[in-house]
Amino acid sequence: MIKDFILPDIGEGVVECELVEWLVKEGDTVVEDQPIADVMTDKALVQIPAPFAGVVTKLYYAKGDIAKVHAPLYAVQIEGAVDIASEESIATEPAATTAKVTEPVAATTANTSSSSSVSIEEFLLPDIGEGIVECELVEWLVSEGDWVEEDQPIADVMTDKALVQIPAIKAGKIAKLHYRKGQLAKVHAPLFAIEVEHAASVPAATTNTDTVVNAAPAAQIMSAEPARQGKALASPAVRRMARSLDIDLSQVPGTGKHGRVYKEDITRFQQGASNVSAPSTTQVKEAPAQASQTQVPTSTETQRADTIEPIRGVKAVMARMMVESVSSIPHFTYCEEFDLTDLVALRESMKVKYSSDEVKLTMMPFFMKSMSLALSQFPVMNSQVNADCTELTYKARHNIGMAVDSKVGLLVPNIKDVQDKSILEVAAEITRLTQAARSGRVAPADLKDGTISISNIGALGGTVATPIINKPEVAIVALGKLQTLPRFNAKGEVEARQIMQVSWSGDHRVIDGGTIARFCNLWKQYLEQPQEMLLAMR
Repeated sequence: MIKDFILPDIGEGVVECELVEWLVKEGDTVVEDQPIADVMTDKALVQIPAPFAGVVTKLYYAKGDIAKVHAPLYAVQIEGAVDIASEESIATEPAATTAKVTEPVAATTANTSSSSSVSIEEFLLPDIGEGIVECELVEWLVSEGDWVEEDQPIADVMTDKALVQIPAIKAGKIAKLHYRKGQLAKVHAPLFAIEVEHAASVPAATTNTDTVVNAAPAAQIMSAEPARQGKALASPAVRRMARSLDIDLSQVPGTGKHGRVYKEDITRFQQGASNVSAPSTTQVKEAPAQASQTQVPTSTETQRADTIEPIRGVKAVMARMMVESVSSIPHFTYCEEFDLTDLVALRESMKVKYSSDEVKLTMMPFFMKSMSLALSQFPVMNSQVNADCTELTYKARHNIGMAVDSKVGLLVPNIKDVQDKSILEVAAEITRLTQAARSGRVAPADLKDGTISISNIGALGGTVATPIINKPEVAIVALGKLQTLPRFNAKGEVEARQIMQVSWSGDHRVIDGGTIARFCNLWKQYLEQPQEMLLAMR
């Protein structure tokens, strides 16, 4: 069988990429996981591996062409693989060996002709070069038997970097879900099977139009009509109901998981119901009475038992990185007190004018920009050391990370090239990354190449900490909460001042106490006297 390899999309926002180099030629025999091509996305150079062995029959792009996601990248001939025709197919002879299409032979018996065939295709969990070899199945967003549309979310999976949503690459009916919630899915292994209907050439004289229409699934008939569905998550039957009632699905509040819209939601919306009760986690789609049965407590609920939860995904990676950091880096801590009264006043006077939905003018942009200015004077704070501590690399870019307590665990996205950005540009990037991190959907590119990090423990109420360095960086600072405390002014009078404690951890292999103290003093000067920061900016 000749099978097309479809360029995958695993939710990173990549819609096309440049074909940089083919690593094979037409006619070459390849083995599973062998590199096939280098492609350049808008984030990184990615190597595409072969998900299965076979003979490369066609390369669909030339070097330098732009390849599209969800389109065939190359074709491979697989020995021994056979398309699986469903019972709806009326072929009376073996199907022709073509790419993903099982062509039926027209039957001469009345009412047995068909203009389409159905095959079951496996969706292989893809790898686009981010080093992901397995992921945890967090949640199925569909069930076996559901009709899905192209790009409809199928599952949420947790990699060791972020929460990723897997979309359907084509429309069809879910035939099989290969994993249960909580299991580890393997890259290049089938994630789910989908039943796809293909159009076939049937002579008009032997085609019974009524039979074709009656045999076609409702979803296939529906898809020919203009869609008015917005970005709502719903089954084809629900979408058809909405169209028949001339209702925009994107305006209907969904009560299902992840906002999925059911027929009952459309009925309530049509009747103008203002209060839509959110379902419990045990609710099912059948009847409310059936869902209420899951609320009945059992006698075993009074029994208490320990709960064992596997450490996976981002939490597992964080655990490994923290152990590696403290076991290989000699940490030392330095604390200082900042008087941010003037900076708080400056920020208050600016936030009303410059804050928006895209830009939240918090204190963090000022901390990052002033840190970048100080790094220019103390480049060792923005360096990285090799494993055997024989070389020190001074990083030219100031990619300042910020630790975010997300729903999937600790993430440290970084703002790239702070040295070249204005305070408002830094604020916009912080807003974007904070929103992405809290939803667990940070792009891998935003997590890479950090050079120094800030942990804002003060947002949760802490004052002093001993942060662990985000290896291979050499320093990290924890910001305590901002407190109004009494302090003496130059005249010896007691005033209420805005005070913050900061706690540095440094890599004692390359940074000594004097260096981190002088760096912190310069950073403190920029923050306590904002006019000094403005004068230092280019």
